[in-house]
Amino acid sequence: MSEENLNNIESNCGASEAFALQVTDNSMEPEFNKDCIVIIDPVGQCTDGQYIFIEYEGVRWFRKFVKEGDKKYLIALNDMYPEILLDNSYDILGVIIQKNHKRKITHYK
Repeated sequence: MSEENLNNIESNCGASEAFALQVTDNSMEPEFNKDCIVIIDPVGQCTDGQYIFIEYEGVRWFRKFVKEGDKKYLIALNDMYPEILLDNSYDILGVIIQKNHKRKITHYK
């Protein structure tokens, strides 16, 4: 494909459309196994206890979002990984709404 043709390619995907990512480690096991696929809603509302995709201090994380009083944490389900105390400098990239592991689909609210 020529460079001219590459420049003319348009994407119908918008920033508000769900997208998929593959889990690359065991930090969220046993709920999310390594290599499973998660579907992320970038416009979903984040509440306490939800699984989220977040950017914090230049790193992107897949973790459980937990609020305790006025403090907010990122929690890995695997105890081998530490919890992360958040300040107000984070960007929620989306909320996990579905996982697919070995053709078994699970939905999350």
